[in-house]
Amino acid sequence: MDLKPFFEQYEALVKLVDEAFAKVKARFPEQVCCKVTCSDCCHALFDLSLVEAMYIKTKIDGMFTGAALEALQERANEADRKIYRIKRQAYQEREGGKDETAILEEMAKQRVRCPALDETDCCAIYPIRPITCRIYGVPTEIGGRAHTCGMSGFRAGDAYPTMKLDVVHKRLYEICFALAQSINTRYPSLADMMVPLSMAILTDYSEEYLGVVTDQKADAAKE
Repeated sequence: MDLKPFFEQYEALVKLVDEAFAKVKARFPEQVCCKVTCSDCCHALFDLSLVEAMYIKTKIDGMFTGAALEALQERANEADRKIYRIKRQAYQEREGGKDETAILEEMAKQRVRCPALDETDCCAIYPIRPITCRIYGVPTEIGGRAHTCGMSGFRAGDAYPTMKLDVVHKRLYEICFALAQSINTRYPSLADMMVPLSMAILTDYSEEYLGVVTDQKADAAKE
């Protein structure tokens, strides 16, 4: 699998996001309160798109070995178990007829320590951190609803530059769709897959896992 073109597209999107964050921070330095060892955003629940999960896992495989890798995987295992329980409960509540908006609001309040957060409360994968982490701290909007970090100095009701996450997510999906098409997967919904960072760290994105259909497999299926 040649993933380089898709990883380059993802990196281009990351660059745009970082530039947008930097512009807001430059205009509102007192409101953007991000600093080293502030880990408020490192306990939030969020998922990664396929290309982001594969990109970060590939980079992690080149960054960590031995005891450092084992420690990261151990933290990922612990976080993944907690996230599974939270999502399972949310699923059961939805099946039971509970309002989906109320369920999402409750999930947003859940706090699970990110496996990338090391013992010094610093991000062990900071250069390759997810896009969600990169935009936390400035005003954002998704689905018509505004959000901001509770630790920031942005005040409700005031007008600020706002990052449109629907646009970012649309671009991520476009990259994921193209990636899925290029590898000739047998999974029609592969581009829609979303996973937490913990699962991305623990997953081997092999051709078998991605359902890649090679020419030989395709010919055998026809026969």
